[in-house]
Amino acid sequence: MTIMKAMEAQYSDVEIITRVRSGDTALFEILIRRYNPYLYRIGRSYQYNHPDTEDLMQESYVQAFFNLSGFEGRSSFKTWLTRIMLNNCYQKKQKLRYRKEVVAEFTGREDHIPLFHQTSSTEKIMVNKELGSVLENALGRIPEEYRVVFTLRELNGMNVLDTTQALGISESNVKVRLNRARKMLRNEIEKMYSPDEIFEFNLRYCDRMVERVMTAINNKLRPA
Repeated sequence: MTIMKAMEAQYSDVEIITRVRSGDTALFEILIRRYNPYLYRIGRSYQYNHPDTEDLMQESYVQAFFNLSGFEGRSSFKTWLTRIMLNNCYQKKQKLRYRKEVVAEFTGREDHIPLFHQTSSTEKIMVNKELGSVLENALGRIPEEYRVVFTLRELNGMNVLDTTQALGISESNVKVRLNRARKMLRNEIEKMYSPDEIFEFNLRYCDRMVERVMTAINNKLRPA
């Protein structure tokens, strides 16, 4: 096990953030690796392709790094980072919508148990690209407001409170949208798939994202 891997298992988000704020910027890599799958699923839930999702992830991580002083711990770091990614996804969609409009003119006690249960054994995960694509298509047919709530709650494991904070909607809205999304998808995806098989962000992509983000951060930190 590498030193970074050992530290990833040992330290909480808050402990890592404290050390990054103190100047140990390399430790931000741990947070990138920890939340790559979550941000990737969010980007894909907005129906962005793989390259666009990676760009949005990089942008979100860089924004988070340079705004760590603004993280007050009122919500979890995961929720705070999720809000950044959601905002970037929304802003990109607005820009794309505007471009399309311009072209047309001329011619967002809890007893809930997630629909999927995470497995702690990576060996048990069956990687199947073709079937994974089927699942992505199934999620793509659900209206965005349901698709995003489903992704945050069921795939990213966020609770109701964190989801309301991330999306800025009421708890009742979260529960209603989730129930409707579950009904839409249950028959198609409950039978055999785990969250890890949907919108897979494997180690190769994870390493590349770490390199991209840390390079962008170091370039900004380098004196002009």
